[in-house]
Amino acid sequence: MNDISASLRKTIASLASARRRREAGLFAAEGTKCVLDTLGAFRLRHLAATPAWFDEHPREAALGQSVVARRPDMVRMTALSTPPPVIAVYEIPQQTEPQIAPDTLVVALDCVQDPGNLGTIVRAADWMGVDTVLASADTADIFGAKAIQATMGAVSRVKVFYCDLPAMLAAMPRGIGIYGTFLGGENIYTAQGIGPGGILVLGNEGRGISDAVAEHVTRRITIPSYPPGRPTSESLNVGVAAAIAMAQFRSKLFV
Repeated sequence: MNDISASLRKTIASLASARRRREAGLFAAEGTKCVLDTLGAFRLRHLAATPAWFDEHPREAALGQSVVARRPDMVRMTALSTPPPVIAVYEIPQQTEPQIAPDTLVVALDCVQDPGNLGTIVRAADWMGVDTVLASADTADIFGAKAIQATMGAVSRVKVFYCDLPAMLAAMPRGIGIYGTFLGGENIYTAQGIGPGGILVLGNEGRGISDAVAEHVTRRITIPSYPPGRPTSESLNVGVAAAIAMAQFRSKLFV
């Protein structure tokens, strides 16, 4: 097994940039859990790890794409605050048109810009059996290091499709409900006829759902605070709201 070259080290470090990821068609997954959860889900280009990590993972050490990287190399390559013992570099998969059936639950994200929120939503979607997320072009990049890390491996099972979201929603077949989360919507716990399928739309952390997307929402819903009238936070974090809303949709399967 060879030591990592200076050129490869620079290439991996450059993947912290969204522009470089797009140009190279590559992304990095960092840390033992994230790497082991994603190996096999994406086409592996490089696996860089410390000698101690390879000693503990001999099967991965035997991969032809494996190279040895010492801690100073990791410090220079990582996009995280603490250097990991292993970094995998994968090819970004080609995007295909999502197939959405009327009884399928899909999450749609309108300009969710925090990569941690995006990763949390994908992780919650994985837990709730949602395998398709639609994302506006200005939503955070799912292949950024922070988003990948926040998914805790769920990115290998949940596909995020970037699209012209208003156009995508406008093209949905009749019979697929499009539910938007708004502060003034129907109470999600008591509203009739919600779920188990449909498209659940969540908006930007500060501005909510845009007017262009709201035009295609067929039903507005809200997660009410409890108890009614009690002073509380202005709103929920979008990742928390997504998890609560998905759980409510899924609860219809147990009625």
